[in-house]
Amino acid sequence: MNPALSMNRKYLGRKSGVKKRIAILGSTGSIGVNALDVLSRLRAEFEVIGLSCGSNIELLARQAHKFHPKVVCVGDERLTGKIKKALPSGTVIVTGADGLKEIASRDDLDLLLLAIAGTASLTPLVEAVKNKIRIALANKEALVSAGPIVMELATKNKTEIIPVDSEHSAIFQCIEGAGREFISKIYLTGSGGPLLNISAKKFNSLTKRDILRHPKWKMGEKITVDSATMMNKGLEIIEAKYLFDIDEDRIEVLVHPEAVIHSMVEFVDGAILAQLAVPDMRIPIQYALTYPARQAGDSATVDFSRMNKLSFQRPDTGKFPCLELARIALRLGGTAPAVLCAADEEAVRNYLDGKIKFFEIPEVIAKVLSRHKNLKGKRVSLGDVLAAAGWAKEEARSICCH
Repeated sequence: MNPALSMNRKYLGRKSGVKKRIAILGSTGSIGVNALDVLSRLRAEFEVIGLSCGSNIELLARQAHKFHPKVVCVGDERLTGKIKKALPSGTVIVTGADGLKEIASRDDLDLLLLAIAGTASLTPLVEAVKNKIRIALANKEALVSAGPIVMELATKNKTEIIPVDSEHSAIFQCIEGAGREFISKIYLTGSGGPLLNISAKKFNSLTKRDILRHPKWKMGEKITVDSATMMNKGLEIIEAKYLFDIDEDRIEVLVHPEAVIHSMVEFVDGAILAQLAVPDMRIPIQYALTYPARQAGDSATVDFSRMNKLSFQRPDTGKFPCLELARIALRLGGTAPAVLCAADEEAVRNYLDGKIKFFEIPEVIAKVLSRHKNLKGKRVSLGDVLAAAGWAKEEARSICCH
């Protein structure tokens, strides 16, 4: 069980008036940019210790001048020379996976916002959990790939993991204070993505621009493609299972085009709690950063008087096979979820690079899963997970190239 759902609520254990010290891994992505927008209004509450980017050093430099972090991490060490001259004096540069790990293990850190896409987030996440640093988790892939390992470690170290995804944040807020035995079902809602009302027969004729035109959210390319295939909901099923310690068959996906209800929880007595808000990622980000307190924000609020309807429908798993692939991987257990996640990551990358068609993404993932030799029969280690993910990427890359 996520320690954040069972521990006494202490606001990071910091004295009143003392700033909370935060690092953001993935600060130049959509989540990171929104988080820094939130922090720009909460400067009296927070001090930014560290930032990181993959290769967008221009934006990272601007962020560093605004927030003056002690350390920044650049994914591509070849860019170190270019960014060094653009940083404030005194800011230390670290690079690559070791740099991320170094930031995640700092002893002057209270809170880590993990917003790196992909399995690269797994090592810094584990490092932060070991160091008992509260984590605001905006990455799906880490828990999908190694959920049992991460959550067992979090329980052992009493490390709180606060979800940032709008759906998991909604669930987290709905079940806070309730025992797991009282939860009957979780409803994961989703807008349906850009292809909800487009026939699968037309998928082959869609352009990349069509796929990346999400009707409700402005996100990075990878997660927008995952939204189009509905793999994002599949990954969220797996993440919810581990975050909230609930059986897979009690997690239901509902398409909700209005994107006002971000998820719901049904309890054993028949009561259902839902979290509603306008589609603005700053709301769940701010909640994760200030939890358990709530601070005033500047997002719009829901105007119920102008709302004509709230509609729901079951997803078409024939049209969106990634949903069922995710459930299959979760049922297989072992290293299968890591393989699913890594294969999707590589298939989406190849699609964005123009090497495969959109409709081939689930086909690649299914082939990789079918070829995987699962390790369910033994205790799976972090090394096993990373090895399986590496194999899956190579296998998916090979399939995409033939």
